[in-house]
Amino acid sequence: MSHTLGVRQARKQKTRQAFLDAALGLLEEQSLSSLGLREVTRAVGVAPTAFYRHFPSTADLGVALVEEALGSLHAVIAGTVSAAGDGDERIERAVELIARHVREYPAHIRFIARERNGGVQTVRAAIAEQLARFTDEVRTALAAHPESAGWNDDDLLMLAGLYVDQMLMTASNLLDASPEEQDQVIRVATRRMRLIAVGRRHWLG
Repeated sequence: MSHTLGVRQARKQKTRQAFLDAALGLLEEQSLSSLGLREVTRAVGVAPTAFYRHFPSTADLGVALVEEALGSLHAVIAGTVSAAGDGDERIERAVELIARHVREYPAHIRFIARERNGGVQTVRAAIAEQLARFTDEVRTALAAHPESAGWNDDDLLMLAGLYVDQMLMTASNLLDASPEEQDQVIRVATRRMRLIAVGRRHWLG
């Protein structure tokens, strides 16, 4: 009996992932607010009613895509910020992480970039919640740096927000850049994050 349940659960998870993959492909050229349920089910090859066994609405599917796009990055980004090394080394690792993620998951990054200010409120809220988590996690990592001595939580949160905003801007700028343009985007992003770091050193001066 348990084996049968396991097979059913695996099949259900496979179908759910098929919906996510199909939607992500369709969203390369359109926004979530214009995505039709029938488009998604047609791409998966199932009846429209099958969709509701996995998601109450396309908005809920969008929220699941937000989690898929950003959920796994929390530990990686916090680990990068808190890793050993001087500030320049941490900045270079962070920019490298962003560039690699854009190369590996361009459709996810494009979805987040488009829907962050898109027309589906629940998806905007889900993205905002994820970014707020990133900012808080980066704040916690920054607080452990010796150069954060004397900083209060509000200022550390503001500093973390500057870094997270720059990471998002870098990912968005890398999306449609040519290989030559990507090198320039990376150089500019690295310099901007170094400028933030310089400001950090003199903020309490």
